[in-house]
Amino acid sequence: MTGTVRLTMAQALTRFLAAQMTVIDGEKLPIFGGVWAIFGHGNVAGIGEALYQHRDDLPTFRAHNEQAMTHAAIGYAKAHFRRRFMAATTSIGPGAVNMVTAAALAHVNRLPVLLLPGDVFANRLPDPVLQQAEDFSDGTVSVNDCFRPVSRYFDRITRPEQIIPALARTMQVLTDPAECGPVTLSLCQDVQAEAYDYPERFFEERVWQVRRPRPDRTELNEAVAALKAARKPLVIAGGGVLYSGASAELARFVDATGIPVCETQGGKSSLPDSHPLNMAAVGVTGTTAANRLAEEADVVLAIGTRLQDFTTGSWALFQNGAKTIIGLNTQPFDAGKHRALPLVADAAEGLAELAAGLRGWKAPASWTENATEGKNEWQAAAAKVTAATNAAYPSDAQVIGAVQRALGSGVTVLHAAGGLPGELHKLWQAGAPGSYHAEYGFSTMGYEIAGALGAKMAKPEQEVVVMLGDGSYLMLNSEIATSVMLGLKLTIVLLDNRGYGCINRLQMATGGANFNNLLKDARHETLPDIDFAAHAASLGAISQKVSSIADLENALEKAKTNSRTTVVVIDTDPLISTEAGGYWWDVAVPEVSARKEVAAARKGYEEKRRLQRVGD
Repeated sequence: MTGTVRLTMAQALTRFLAAQMTVIDGEKLPIFGGVWAIFGHGNVAGIGEALYQHRDDLPTFRAHNEQAMTHAAIGYAKAHFRRRFMAATTSIGPGAVNMVTAAALAHVNRLPVLLLPGDVFANRLPDPVLQQAEDFSDGTVSVNDCFRPVSRYFDRITRPEQIIPALARTMQVLTDPAECGPVTLSLCQDVQAEAYDYPERFFEERVWQVRRPRPDRTELNEAVAALKAARKPLVIAGGGVLYSGASAELARFVDATGIPVCETQGGKSSLPDSHPLNMAAVGVTGTTAANRLAEEADVVLAIGTRLQDFTTGSWALFQNGAKTIIGLNTQPFDAGKHRALPLVADAAEGLAELAAGLRGWKAPASWTENATEGKNEWQAAAAKVTAATNAAYPSDAQVIGAVQRALGSGVTVLHAAGGLPGELHKLWQAGAPGSYHAEYGFSTMGYEIAGALGAKMAKPEQEVVVMLGDGSYLMLNSEIATSVMLGLKLTIVLLDNRGYGCINRLQMATGGANFNNLLKDARHETLPDIDFAAHAASLGAISQKVSSIADLENALEKAKTNSRTTVVVIDTDPLISTEAGGYWWDVAVPEVSARKEVAAARKGYEEKRRLQRVGD
């Protein structure tokens, strides 16, 4: 009979987390890289005390904002291709609810993170406790119920022994390639401190390996037959290619078959930009090379992508009515989307078996040659919009060109929301797998700096470059101070267009008046004159404002040798975006408006909607 050890629930939880391991490149490592914590009355006495006991084998990191620290945990998991992850703990009330946005981000992007918000007293004796939001009709509800729709698994721990099955389920979800996503264990604050005689074997070390399901034989045969019949096949590489570590397998597959590849935001860097069959970005923010092929493709092999509207041009992009989609995905929900032939499997395993089934078959040479010609044409167009300029207010594309020239493709570039994702998706020349780090599934303003901090923790040897606008910076910049405190250097390029430039352009495109997006168009008595360089310096960063593209390149060259986080600020034009490439996106325009511009936009909108392939 196994022995027992008497611990508080919080002590049992932290001891269990510290014992979970993984193996990466032959090296056994803790699967939890640490715990982000902001303490309050709902967790400091319970889980705070327990984390102190494990501060060496389960390090605790302090942040300045609960949403930001969870973004950092998510950035860490993404940079590790979901092989390692982190936890985040808060007190009850606003600290807990601050994490909900980050939970949704992780849920949409299928990224693992363990959320440990404090909760109300299970015994209810001090009700209503400080920060408790009371439900007049349901005594079992707390604000932590907000986590339910944005968690893959949710549990409220109201007795200390409940943590045993809850943690078993937690690890299954966090490590499952199909179910992967955020887990929330809501920890009643009195129960955190209650003791129980836990079985010692509960704390035995366990090594978690990547599950690699192989395809069903019938599904595989159908996929092989569809590809062999294809005259214009196309691969869409999604984030699942990277999470599977399938980049090498993808390269072998396309080299053998001659099938061109395009990439989603999550899948960009699946192949290096230099690969001759990589047409780069697809969809709303896609290249002309990729989108032209997508319009004509008769078979689309969608690998590890959830086929969201930016990839499909709101289902107007794939115009071949006779096309077949093959959904190679570990998650059946995604594999069968839009009447696809499902191929439920790990990306690497599925590609290997498809390659075996296609051995000796190649796409028509004319299709492959057509693709490479389109790539060459796109590269020439991209070079023009990213070229150096003397403009007082350069475009985002020109700033991207400067960053690329100064830092090359050997860095990890990270971004999230606004206009930059569209420009970077089209124009950034990614190198190694994972060197392009986008959070565009939830498009969360404020992810950038915190997510980059997590990415740097995962890849401390890498130069991590953040590109963001002034809007995102003002939303969430506090973890600059954390990066300095932890000695984790980031290079941050801040493009100041004096407002929400991307949405202002969308507002104009849908016939709206310039209203409430750029600072000059918002209600004001005095226009703010924000000194971003001074602000970043006040948080401990090395900072500089530059006045030209040439000065930006010089500043970035110098930043390579800086010892701590560096912020470089440059003013940009809020109205310019790259016209080349791109595709329609369904943004509803009012049917009735006093503005003639809206009426004109509505007419154009109705014409574009006719391109949507309803039911596909």
